[in-house]
Amino acid sequence: MSRPTGDRIWKSIAAGIAGSIAHSLLMYLKSRAGLLPSFQPYDNLQATLSHLVGSAVDPIVPWALSFLNGSTLVGLAFGYSYQRLPGKTGVTKGAVFGVFGWIIMGLAFFPIIGLGFFALDAGLGISPALFSLMMLLSYSIVMGAVYNALYARDGKTGEDRLQHW
Repeated sequence: MSRPTGDRIWKSIAAGIAGSIAHSLLMYLKSRAGLLPSFQPYDNLQATLSHLVGSAVDPIVPWALSFLNGSTLVGLAFGYSYQRLPGKTGVTKGAVFGVFGWIIMGLAFFPIIGLGFFALDAGLGISPALFSLMMLLSYSIVMGAVYNALYARDGKTGEDRLQHW
């Protein structure tokens, strides 16, 4: 496979930014609606980061890390894996990508920040796990739809997209 082109990179990042905006909006709505008020994964991440660096970490840091990671690294990973994901539409491929991300989050990220597997140690039953699935699907489905739309706008087919990687 060839190196990713600039066109492929900016489209992956643009899709990642769109997904990150959708995720941020969902988290804002969660807060405004008072859903799962004791499930605050950004607070847990902030505490973990503070422990790692040995001093207080500003509350904006966990959000910024999440937004930047989702906009760049995860967006690029999605763009790279797009043709290998099952499904025929960007939405379907995004949903599959989101489920994989949710599994990784549940098995690795939540335990690292002290919430246990799938945030079951939060003491709220399966609600945090289901909300985190919804959170990742909002991100990944929007990312998949935007990624696909950016290429459809250029009239590129699936084979054209695969050749750019």
